Amino acid sequence: QVQLVESGGGLVQPGGCLRLSCEASGTINSINIMQWYRQAPGKQRELVATITNGGHTMHKVSVAGRFTISRDNAKNTLYLQMNTLKPEDTAVYYCHAPDPALWGPGTQVTVSS
Repeated sequence: QVQLVESGGGLVQPGGCLRLSCEASGTINSINIMQWYRQAPGKQRELVATITNGGHTMHKVSVAGRFTISRDNAKNTLYLQMNTLKPEDTAVYYCHAPDPALWGPGTQVTVSS
């Protein structure tokens, strides 16, 4: 089965930028919807952004205009460009494919001065 692995997380100051990557072990060309979720300590996991194979996107209101989801099927990779980061963006970020219900192990993003 295809596996997903996130990378690109780390420590960044408020106002900084990070780009997260989610690499699949196999093709994602047949996976229509791919998503980014995040989970902060003591909080429920929440949907951050969604992208279809046709390039249609949706972003959580609180990150709209700052975050951009994208995908490169030729590289079997999903991306999340995060700009103007805020402390409340601190969380573990997860790559998700609802069908076939795949999750990556997550990557930590910490926004702090």
